[in-house]
Amino acid sequence: MEITPELHEKLEQLNLKYASLGENLNSYLEGLLYADVTTYWDYIQLDTLLTLQKPKTNFPDETVFIMYHQITELYFKLALREFEQIGSKTELTKEFFISRVTRINRYFDALIKSFEIMIEGMDREEFLKFRMSLLPASGFQSAQYRQIEIYSTDFLQLVAKDQRSNFSQADTIEAMFEHIYWKEGATEVATGKKTLTLTQFEEKYRTSFIELGEKCRTKNLWQAYLRLNPTDQTDERVKKALRENDTNVNVNWPLAHYKSAVRYLARDTQDVAATGGTNWQKYLPPRFQKRIFYPKLWTSEEHENWGRAWVESVLK
Repeated sequence: MEITPELHEKLEQLNLKYASLGENLNSYLEGLLYADVTTYWDYIQLDTLLTLQKPKTNFPDETVFIMYHQITELYFKLALREFEQIGSKTELTKEFFISRVTRINRYFDALIKSFEIMIEGMDREEFLKFRMSLLPASGFQSAQYRQIEIYSTDFLQLVAKDQRSNFSQADTIEAMFEHIYWKEGATEVATGKKTLTLTQFEEKYRTSFIELGEKCRTKNLWQAYLRLNPTDQTDERVKKALRENDTNVNVNWPLAHYKSAVRYLARDTQDVAATGGTNWQKYLPPRFQKRIFYPKLWTSEEHENWGRAWVESVLK
């Protein structure tokens, strides 16, 4: 092979790179002689990935249930990478903000549109049987989804709506965490006591959630928006991206779950409790929670009717 000027230049650049690290380029070039080329299956760890489904029963559709939740968590991980980039950007520009929030919106769009896999893609009778072997595990226990909420907005907006007026943004995250909205969704329907689902979840993640809340006081998506200059804050593309994020996370995604719950758990005479005993009837409908990440971007009428139209369309 001819040592062209371009190849010579690349070798010089590599030599400078490794010299700056105190390393010898010749050693790394020799290593290339013995290294295997990268394959698709090794790069994405395909063999490992395809062994991560461990059904607890012999019902075929339990694998659908497992894999869709695994796919969901991977999308959540992608979204969290974008939140972290926005929050840590020291010189935040409008274009960077829009591009990264749009990425997050695309991930949620994909999840919401694909939820038909859960709504129509499992046999109802199979689901009602294999779900009993999953107790007390619940999708309620998705820590990454809670992290997305914390990264999205001031922690005060995550306090249960009937407790929110008792706190201010200056209060400690630990104090507000005790009244976070989603605890109501994991209380026993009959007694009002914490379910084992909630107890396990708090034991594992409570400390890390509070620490993340403190970190995100100045690095959540709303605070990043406020770091933009006043002109950029009024840009319709910026506001549209945030409103889409708000609607996706707080309306469309919960309602996709609500629709699935209606499909699998609702009965004419009595609703079936969700896995872990979570109170899906009160927890999932957005109009009950009135959880809004960016309340200043919505009108009072939109606040009042938050999620109502979507719920009505699902019930029909």
